[in-house]
Amino acid sequence: MDANTLLDALLDEAGMSRVGLAARINAAAQAQGKPVSYDHSSVIRWLKGQRPRGIVPELICSILTERLGRPIALEDTGMGGSATPPVATPLAGFIDRSTALWRGDQQQRRDVQDAAVITGLPAVGPVWEWENPPDDADVSRRGTIRVGLDDVAVLRTARTHYEQMYRKVGGVTTRARVVTYLTDETAPLLRGSYTDATGRELHRATGGIVAVAGICTYDSDAQGLAQRYFHQALRLAKASGDRAFGGYVIALLVNQSLYMGEHRQAVAFVEAGLRTAGNAISHALACDLYAMQAKAYSRLGDQRQAHRCMGLAEAEAGLIRRAEEPAETSYVQAGLLEANLADALMRLGDMAPAQTYAAEAVAVQTHERGRVHRLATLSDCQLRGGRPELAAATAMSMLDTMEGMESRRLRDRLVKVRQSMSSLGSKATADVVERIDDTLRIPF
Repeated sequence: MDANTLLDALLDEAGMSRVGLAARINAAAQAQGKPVSYDHSSVIRWLKGQRPRGIVPELICSILTERLGRPIALEDTGMGGSATPPVATPLAGFIDRSTALWRGDQQQRRDVQDAAVITGLPAVGPVWEWENPPDDADVSRRGTIRVGLDDVAVLRTARTHYEQMYRKVGGVTTRARVVTYLTDETAPLLRGSYTDATGRELHRATGGIVAVAGICTYDSDAQGLAQRYFHQALRLAKASGDRAFGGYVIALLVNQSLYMGEHRQAVAFVEAGLRTAGNAISHALACDLYAMQAKAYSRLGDQRQAHRCMGLAEAEAGLIRRAEEPAETSYVQAGLLEANLADALMRLGDMAPAQTYAAEAVAVQTHERGRVHRLATLSDCQLRGGRPELAAATAMSMLDTMEGMESRRLRDRLVKVRQSMSSLGSKATADVVERIDDTLRIPF
């Protein structure tokens, strides 16, 4: 039985205690000639996932509707007949579910943080919904506080702040800060009053922060929860009407699909992103999407398609104009394409060009986190190319760069480097293995 995070979030929004809800239910039932006797312990059981009997779920909806000033349905309270929301997600209900998830994550609820990865058709559903009508005709809302463009500007600044923090110290440390910001600062704005025009900007800015939360959660290796954050960001992109931003979120889903070994899904998601974003997509994002598609094809052993996508990625790279790019594509920095091409070529067994591209990627400046991944790719290429001493030196540079970062994805890369070097027997590779072991002993 899963905890009812939706009901808990609604009570918090309404400022209603468990005792208060129980008392109101008792009074409402008495007025209908159906006396009941509930107390705070009853409400606690419902929050733990138990469904109350008889007319109580409907009474809860009525009480919360009156208190919050908007219609609350059974599904909004987590007491509907189906645990799976429909594909066509109404915006108001989506916001309630999203803020409930943020709050559950902030409270470190295991049912939220240990969410299973969605696979098959349900994993494709949010992408399909983003691609297809109906669009949101009006995203305005009436709430308790007035929301303006100054509030939206603060959200954009916050997104940049947390993105930079993630790049410097990793997702494990940054994640809690982002989720707290979403719960304490962003959720009240989404529940506020705003026009359609301001609402679209608000949903766009919120989507940017939610995407960062997903990135940090992915980096913390809570893949099911990360997937839900990415799906939320995609729904917010649809509400904003910004197709290019939706394409960016698709890129995050492609990257996660690659990590989880869902290579055909990664290919399909790239096609969806390119098709739906259309002319709105930026050259940097198109470059990255094609490069990741090349990586997916290389893992599928499709050399022809991999090389086709590599060529398309290089063509887009030549068209990038940084001043024309949205803030989110700042991760597409010099050397990223080369690192991705090196990875794809390495998987195809083309070691000489793979090493060349990997070395080019490392030679240019980038943020610390990106540099760790590039050094790891170069070390892997050098090792596969029969140059273990050079690979060991590169791995040492990688370890120096990642000091102070807390990232489970980077730890995964360390484990793979260790596995590759542990059986080689040279002094240099043994030193790398020893240092990796020391690093992996540090818990987080």
